[in-house]
Amino acid sequence: MIETKYPMTQAIRILKEKGVPFVIHVYAYEEHGGTAVVARELGVDEHRVVKTLVMETETKAPFIVVMCGDKEVSTKNMARYLGVKVVAPCRPETASKHTGYLVGGTSPFGTRRPLKIYVDRTIMDLPVIYINAGKRGLLAEMAPADMAGILKPELVDVAA
Repeated sequence: MIETKYPMTQAIRILKEKGVPFVIHVYAYEEHGGTAVVARELGVDEHRVVKTLVMETETKAPFIVVMCGDKEVSTKNMARYLGVKVVAPCRPETASKHTGYLVGGTSPFGTRRPLKIYVDRTIMDLPVIYINAGKRGLLAEMAPADMAGILKPELVDVAA
């Protein structure tokens, strides 16, 4: 197997440090292309391409939701789950400030600040996932159980 050169990100450092098996995939990032572009470029089901969404409550308390690429987060259900009035996506500059990553390259691994992480429960049933590795155009293929072992997330049912 020929190893593709890829940048060393904080997310990849964490994955290596934890000793979990993963495969890096590099693809041509498209602005606002989302998980549909990733699925097309890698030739995989968009449901297995998971997105890392930085959200906040009405008090500006940030957190991460990891969701299947073909689903959206129901902010009403997430707010109800958290027992708050409002949940909304963070503005890109705010998300970058919390995570240290650019939007489109946000990984839940190795964020600048420790953030509470919620993972859609259905992700755990997938054989493999493709999750951002800390840079636009860079994904890690891994088992959902390995992701959960590192992140220690709370599992939720908040897909719209």
